[in-house]
Amino acid sequence: MGMFDTIGKDSSGQKRKKNTLKKLERMNKALRHEQPDRVPISDFFWGSFIQRWRNDLGLPDDANPYYYYDLDWIVTVSNMDPFIRSFEILKENHEEVVVKTGFGAILRKKFDAPMPEFIDFETDSMDKLEALEFDDPGDRRRYFEPGDNQIAGVGDGFERNSPAWLETVKSLRPDFPVFGSIIECNECLTRLIGPENNMLWIGLYPERMGKVINRIGQFYLDCAQAEIEAADGLLDGFVIWGDVAYKNNMFFSPDYWRRYFKPWVKEMVNVCHKNDLPVIYHGCGNVKNIFSDFIEIGVDAYNPLEAKASLDAVELRRAYDHKLGMCGNSNIQIWETADKEQIRREVLRKLNAAKGGGYIFQSDHSVSSSVSGHTYDYIVKLVREYGRYPLELGEFDQQM
Repeated sequence: MGMFDTIGKDSSGQKRKKNTLKKLERMNKALRHEQPDRVPISDFFWGSFIQRWRNDLGLPDDANPYYYYDLDWIVTVSNMDPFIRSFEILKENHEEVVVKTGFGAILRKKFDAPMPEFIDFETDSMDKLEALEFDDPGDRRRYFEPGDNQIAGVGDGFERNSPAWLETVKSLRPDFPVFGSIIECNECLTRLIGPENNMLWIGLYPERMGKVINRIGQFYLDCAQAEIEAADGLLDGFVIWGDVAYKNNMFFSPDYWRRYFKPWVKEMVNVCHKNDLPVIYHGCGNVKNIFSDFIEIGVDAYNPLEAKASLDAVELRRAYDHKLGMCGNSNIQIWETADKEQIRREVLRKLNAAKGGGYIFQSDHSVSSSVSGHTYDYIVKLVREYGRYPLELGEFDQQM
C-alpha cells in the first residue's frame, strides 16, 4: 500500500490516512511557529475559478483543486443563519434568482456575476433589531441535517439544500485537516441589516448597538460551542470569520471594536483552545490598528492579510516577530497578470515570512476566475519547490 492509502490514527484515536496525519503535523507545527518539512499551502476557491482551472488544464468535470494538489487544509461552514428556514424564492429564471434567507436578507444572485447583491433587509429598523430572538444555537438542523443556509448557499454560486455539515466534515477528514468555523458579530450584522445600516446605527445609537452586539456575540459563541460538540473530536482547527475593515482603515473606531466586538472574539478563541483547536481569524481589509489585539487574545494565525490593503507578511513578521501566525498575503492582483516573473518574485519574497515557521501560503483573499488554471498550477509548484525547509530563496532571500 502507498503512503496515501496507509492508515494511521490521530490524537483522538480516529483512523486517518498517514498522508493526512503528515499534513496535520505540518499545519500544527506552522501554527506553533516551528519549522515543518515544508510550508503548508491551501486556498479558498471560487466555483468560477474551479471551472476555468478544469478547462485550462484539460481536467475532468469532477476535478477538485484540493484533491488534485493534495492541499494542506480545508474549512467547513455549518448553518449560521439566525433563523433556520428554507430560502424563500422571490424570483427565479435562467438569468438570476432572488431569495430571502435565514438572515432575513433579500439577495439577488445573477448567475453570470461573481457575487450576489444585497437588495433589502427584513430587519430595517433599530427597534426591529433589538426585538429579534434567534433560533437555538444547538438546534440539530445546523449540524446534522441538510438544508438551506445563506453562507453556504448564496455566494459565487447558488446552492439549495446544502449537505449536512457533519457529513461534509466526515467526507473530507480522511484526506485533509478539517477546520470548523463561525462568524463573529460584525459578519452577522453585515448580513442581517447591511453594512450601511450597521455603521450608521453604531454612529447614531452606540450604546443600543453595543447591547445588540453583546447578544449576537453570545449567540455565536454558543454556536461555536455547539459546533465543536457536534463534531465530537472530528475537527482539527477553527476559523472565525470577521471583516471589520476596508482598504484603508476600520469600519468603526478601534476603541468601539475593543469595547464590544473584541471580548466575544476572545471568548470564541478560548472555547477553541479549551478543545485543543488552533484558531485562524479571517478578516479582510487593513487591520493594523488592532493587530496587537489579536495577539493579546491568542489568535494563532491571521488571514487573509490583503496586499491591496497595504499589508505585507514580510514586514509584519519583522514588526511582530513570531507573536502571531500568518495565513495568506500572496497578492492576487499579481496572480491575475499571469506574468511568471512577477509571480515568482511575489511568491518567493513572501516565503521569507515562513522562516522559523508561522506561515501558511495562500492568496490574499481567494482565487477567482481572473486567475488562470495554469497560473495557479505554477504557483503550487513554486511553493512546493522553494517552500521546503531549510528555505533557500536565492536572490529573493531577505534577513528577518
